Amino acid sequence: MNIQAIINNYYTPNTKLHNIYMWHANDVAQKALRIAQKHPELAVDVRFIEEAAMLHDIGIFKTHAPHIGCKGTMPYICHGYLGNELLVAEGFPKHGLVCERHTGVGLRLEAIVSRQLPVPHRDMQPQSLEEKIICFADKFYSKSQPGHQKSVKKIRKELSKHGAYQVEVFDEWCEMFL
Repeated sequence: MNIQAIINNYYTPNTKLHNIYMWHANDVAQKALRIAQKHPELAVDVRFIEEAAMLHDIGIFKTHAPHIGCKGTMPYICHGYLGNELLVAEGFPKHGLVCERHTGVGLRLEAIVSRQLPVPHRDMQPQSLEEKIICFADKFYSKSQPGHQKSVKKIRKELSKHGAYQVEVFDEWCEMFL
């Protein structure tokens, strides 16, 4: 699979959005790969982690986030399931699940329904270790501050705005992956 070809199919090279996308995806991929390297006992698929981390945000261009160059019409929270749809169409459904399941620490069906989130009503929580590692790594990097790694304290504070469950899962991942 040529990851760069898939990315270039949706993002025009050397544009603001492409550059932000690549910077963020590379940061997340490198963090995820360091976690995998630090924990050989997890026996994860390193190649899959690298590919899926590079593609986890493929759907952002369909959302409305002008501060990072996204000129779509959908709410930003939709980028995960939109990315899943794109990668399923490309023939990479397993990679697509990473897209769908990486928002926050994943979205529980109960939270989607109770908060009336504009996403499909299905469980969108990471299942595999690879999905969890990529989701965890993603929490450390913002697209609005490329290359800057957030602290665990800052991530916990951000996640707490979305409920105690998000922080609990993140804390479990800290124990597993740090």
